[in-house]
Amino acid sequence: MSDPALPVGPRPAVGLGTKILYGLGSVAFGIKDNGYRVFLLLFYNQVVGMDPRAVGLAITLALIIDCVIDPVLGEISDNWRSKWGRRHPFMYASALPIALSFLLLWNPPAGWSEGALFWYLVAVAVLGRSFITMYEVPSSSLAAELTEDYDERSSILGWRYFFAWWGGLTLTIVMFWVFMQPTPDIPNGQLNPDAYKTYGYAGAVLMFISIIASAAGTHRFIPWLRRPQVHASRTLLQTLGQMAETLNNRPFVVITLVGLVAAIAQGVSFTLAFYFSTYFWELNSFWTGVLVLDSYFSSAIALIAAPMLSKRSGKKKAGSILLAASVLTGFLPLFLRLMGWFPENADMLGGGEIPSIVPWLFLDGVVRGIFGITAAILITAMLADVVEHSEVKTGRRSEGLFFAFTSLVQKAVGGIGVMAASFLLVLIDFPRNAKPGEVDAAIITKMALVYMPVLAILYGTALAIMQLYNISRETHTENLRALAAKAEAGEAADIVP
Repeated sequence: MSDPALPVGPRPAVGLGTKILYGLGSVAFGIKDNGYRVFLLLFYNQVVGMDPRAVGLAITLALIIDCVIDPVLGEISDNWRSKWGRRHPFMYASALPIALSFLLLWNPPAGWSEGALFWYLVAVAVLGRSFITMYEVPSSSLAAELTEDYDERSSILGWRYFFAWWGGLTLTIVMFWVFMQPTPDIPNGQLNPDAYKTYGYAGAVLMFISIIASAAGTHRFIPWLRRPQVHASRTLLQTLGQMAETLNNRPFVVITLVGLVAAIAQGVSFTLAFYFSTYFWELNSFWTGVLVLDSYFSSAIALIAAPMLSKRSGKKKAGSILLAASVLTGFLPLFLRLMGWFPENADMLGGGEIPSIVPWLFLDGVVRGIFGITAAILITAMLADVVEHSEVKTGRRSEGLFFAFTSLVQKAVGGIGVMAASFLLVLIDFPRNAKPGEVDAAIITKMALVYMPVLAILYGTALAIMQLYNISRETHTENLRALAAKAEAGEAADIVP
């Protein structure tokens, strides 16, 4: 009987079907990410009734605890040996725990004290983050294994971002339009606790299905994926030393710092977006859901734009310009409102029932999203190119270890970013159980005046750091040549009598 881990016949092509199935698994991350960034703070603060500082601290504690898990799991995945390869065992095993932990997050026990709810949130967030890591690290690592082509990596990761946005957005829109129904006792659907319970059940089912489908859809590539070298047993100190040697890589350090700072900024932005929609623009759940539709268009365009710009301008140059453009575009409606040059919230388009601000906010969101999502795809593809750059120096393939830190950065969006957003609300004295239209106008203005400088500083720092990245198309090609030459030399040595 043949070994299922060995290749039989030609390697399957990485065609459109493979890219779609690979990207489909990111629906789970998109749902989790939207839940943490859009709804979690408002749910536990305004619906459950917890202090926003306690919510932010609970999420941050979970992130700190989970920090240890990311690099450990990345190292384990890189060196895992099984008939299903290095990545797929973890992907399959994570599906059910991820679904259950998401369900628990939105169904906290009734009648518990704030202290007990705090520790409940910490525990459930730790479980959720840990199992997301168990899937995301191996799944993300596949992007660098499915292809070594400089531009095709942008295409593969484009599909990953596409499904992350579409999956998360679809459930978010369903949340706004279907689940958040007002009742006689709760006229504002955003504050209806039953909506969040239903959201938890729906999200859990979709996350499970997407992960299993993605793992099964890439299963046939297992025999052609890289297998770890057989090493002599290593002590813990030796393992840590190898990990430190691998991570001591300039391009990797640069991308990690860029991702960390940008993720914190994005966490602040996404968390407060719900507050701006509800209290600054005074939109109900239906019109908030309409605005969320903008990312359907922007993510689809970014899917096409990323590989094109990778070929035309290179990843670093295009990514830097687009990230800066995204930030400035996002500030435009707030700036115009503060200057008195934007329609008022109560104005209706043509005297009808559509708020005049909605078309302008929608257009701004589409343009901002095209810039931002394309930049994110290119920056992540820059991380994939670090794999060969490191292998030339260390002789080891460490996709899992590198992408483990990417996973950590992404989770910082839901941790440090949410905490920063919660403290911003405390700084401006934003009231609890606030009703749209009844919050002091000075507080609403202060929210915008604090929000914009914070994001400008964070994103400006990320852009400055990105300029230190030094892998170009030419550098990547040279790395591939060096690895091919080393492989040929190894094969020649093996056949010498």
